[in-house]
Amino acid sequence: MGKALVLALLVALPAKADTITIAALGDSLTQGYGLVQEQGFVPQLQGWLAARGHAVAVINAGVSGDTTAGGLSRIGWTLTPDVDALIVALGGNDLLRGLPPEASRANLEGILQAAKAAGVPVLLVGMEAPGNYGPEFKAAFDAIYPELAAQYAALHAASFLGPLTDAAAADPRAALATYMQADGIHPNAEGVGLIVTALGPLVEQLIVSLPQS
Repeated sequence: MGKALVLALLVALPAKADTITIAALGDSLTQGYGLVQEQGFVPQLQGWLAARGHAVAVINAGVSGDTTAGGLSRIGWTLTPDVDALIVALGGNDLLRGLPPEASRANLEGILQAAKAAGVPVLLVGMEAPGNYGPEFKAAFDAIYPELAAQYAALHAASFLGPLTDAAAADPRAALATYMQADGIHPNAEGVGLIVTALGPLVEQLIVSLPQS
């Protein structure tokens, strides 16, 4: 094959789409605790996006047991220059430890400030406090996510585990057996699938919000 023909064929080939890199900053729910690698939130989300035609690489920045303070301590090296967008799903371990809502708010705000400074759009995934800490605690904690999302122009999902709560509305015991691991805290592969289906369209909005190269 002549050199001129090779060059002509290369020019005629369509350009490969640039891959968008999304970092998912979170705790064990993001990390994929108790699941084989391909069943976790990040691999399932990447597969869901790929099936819809998106050239996306999702980075697993989930650390089991991490609090919002841990996420804040890691945000600097999570936001590498190749990261185009950020999913933040933290707060569950703050609740398990009964940490003050104002501390959780300050930590999450620090993460959002870092993302803003880096020019990286964010999907902020909320958590809802249980009632056993009292109504004042619950009101203060639950308000963190929608208020910070509005303040920093971030996309907002009400609850990471919300799709499982919805599925449990009719029969909580059956839903627990169907969608949760034996610990009753972490979703199984099928439960993660429900979460990905619910959050996926918001991640697509995050992708659409990126400047076109």
